[in-house]
Amino acid sequence: MIWIAPSEKDTDNAALEKRLWDAAGLPHTLETRHAIGQVIRSSSSAAANYRSACRAKSKADFISKLGTVEEEADESGFWLDMLHDISQLGLVKFEPQCLRELDRLEDEADQLVAITVASKKTARGGND
Repeated sequence: MIWIAPSEKDTDNAALEKRLWDAAGLPHTLETRHAIGQVIRSSSSAAANYRSACRAKSKADFISKLGTVEEEADESGFWLDMLHDISQLGLVKFEPQCLRELDRLEDEADQLVAITVASKKTARGGND
């Protein structure tokens, strides 16, 4: 795997709407618009909170802000998974390339959560 710094991943993740509509051909339906809107909000919040964590005033502040990054990245993964569920239920027809892009983005969200959890553990001194 190629290492990409969390800030680069977060910035890339915040551009999900364009990537999903353009690259994957995501259908424009009420269900997909709602889920994509949620992905955009949570992924851009993860990016903003990561930036804020990098400017933390203390170790405790840094760890707290990383906790928010973790939650928002996890929520992004939830909404991407919800899009998969919409497809599997047959509510909307997704093209194969769209499903592959969703898989890739879900993996990216999972990686962001893992990186954030590891960063919090390191900041705490390896405890818990």
